[in-house]
Amino acid sequence: MVARVAVLGALTGMTVVLPMTQSALADSDVTDSSGMFTTSRVALPSTIDALTSLPASQQPPAALVAAAGAAGTGVPAVAAAVTKASNPLPGCSGVRIKAAKDGEIPADSLCTLWDGHTQMRADAAVALAELNQAYVAEFGSDMCLSSGYRTLAQQYAIKAEKGALAATPGKSNHGWGLAVDFCSRETSGARWAWLNANGPAYGFDNPGWALRGGSGPYEPWHWEYLKGVLEDGYYYGP
Repeated sequence: MVARVAVLGALTGMTVVLPMTQSALADSDVTDSSGMFTTSRVALPSTIDALTSLPASQQPPAALVAAAGAAGTGVPAVAAAVTKASNPLPGCSGVRIKAAKDGEIPADSLCTLWDGHTQMRADAAVALAELNQAYVAEFGSDMCLSSGYRTLAQQYAIKAEKGALAATPGKSNHGWGLAVDFCSRETSGARWAWLNANGPAYGFDNPGWALRGGSGPYEPWHWEYLKGVLEDGYYYGP
């Protein structure tokens, strides 16, 4: 408590008393070497200089010093703090936890994306959320998703429904939480061009096998988190 009172007192002096003193002294009369009075501006330390020159025991929190510095440069301190603290996917740690089997990823290793139901492995989910933030800045809406993580049971159901268009159950990057399918609106026009230009910078790509003329079915909607696929999933080559 004593330390807090000392810090608060110092801050009060720096933020209230010092500015008033600066104002009063800035245009004060001083005596020169000849004994004559003259008016001059006295160079006084800025608030940020004064704050950082306090003894270590009375230093204010680092965040407050940073805020004072930001204020001096015209950068809104509150906005800067919010931006730095923002999370592209609140509630998701972004920490990779390797699962034992395809389609059997523990619930605490998955994160739900912005649509409220599509899930991916935590690290892939955060990377895709960062890509989505850039997408929203460009188009004013979230990317539309149709599929993400699939349990083994879901993989069998998809295989029964789509046949050759679906991966062999237990051999799908959807089962590792590393693949996402976009809605058809994302696979044409300006959105498709933007996705191809920006996706790789965030770790996502439409794999070579899914391209027109690739080794697998043509699936422009199917994108994978490449880093995760190379580490833990199934990499089928270009």
